[in-house]
Amino acid sequence: MKNLRRGLLVAFMALLAGIVVRAKGRSPVPPTSGGWRELEGPELR
Repeated sequence: MKNLRRGLLVAFMALLAGIVVRAKGRSPVPPTSGGWRELEGPELR
């Protein structure tokens, strides 16, 4: 029973950490530069 409680506590803490990281990772403005572009000519090697 003690191990089950400890496991549930660890899972809950991991869930909270994941929520915090996701919330902090969101930016209100999408990036305007960078990204993928199609290669042409000699860059295609």
